[in-house]
Amino acid sequence: MKKTILNTASLLVLATLGAVGAAQAADLPVYTKAPVVEPFNPWMIRLRALGVIPDAGGSTVNVVGVPALSSPNSGLSISNQVVPELDITYFFTKNIAAELILGVTRHSIDGTGTLNGLPIGKTTLLPPTLTLQYHFTGLGAFKPYVGAGVNYTVFFNTGAANVPVGGLAVTNLSVSNAFGGAVQFGFDLMLDKHWGLNVDVKKLWLRPDYTALVNGAIPVNGTAHIDPWLVGAGVTYKF
Repeated sequence: MKKTILNTASLLVLATLGAVGAAQAADLPVYTKAPVVEPFNPWMIRLRALGVIPDAGGSTVNVVGVPALSSPNSGLSISNQVVPELDITYFFTKNIAAELILGVTRHSIDGTGTLNGLPIGKTTLLPPTLTLQYHFTGLGAFKPYVGAGVNYTVFFNTGAANVPVGGLAVTNLSVSNAFGGAVQFGFDLMLDKHWGLNVDVKKLWLRPDYTALVNGAIPVNGTAHIDPWLVGAGVTYKF
């Protein structure tokens, strides 16, 4: 009888301890592994095919001593061009970024109006453009943006056509470097966390001064309203 009482008491003690342990375990916080958060990388690059479409309307021509060949009777025409272009983007936040575009284009310049298609010459443009952008978020893989900034264009490898047309030929062409404003809009369509497709449109206000000679003796000067549209499409890589 005494042995039975001891066994029963032991079972009661064990049951009590088990219940207490279970209650304490239920009160303990449950720790789970925190999700891995990838560090934010601020760099992005894009490689585009870029169409450069000048809008030369409003360009001025002053042929010294020959009013009939000067504005508003005459103007300039500047050729379109398609070139490769690289841009580098740095994100200060997920919404605010700065973009620098780099590319080189070469254009032919011709006279219009009373200059009757007179070849003026050719010049090469290096137009680095820096814009500050706002990137819209919350649209999934579709990531549109707008921007505005400044352009500084360097003109080099400039040469006069020196091709006679109607008894006239242009020599000694020179084009001055110039600052201009820029606006842009575009979007990235991300295919995964690194790669995407990009479409981008920019408008530059670019109006350099130029000088030349006609027939090696008559001074010509004015302002070329290049004002190009830059229409690009290509690939995006987000680091």
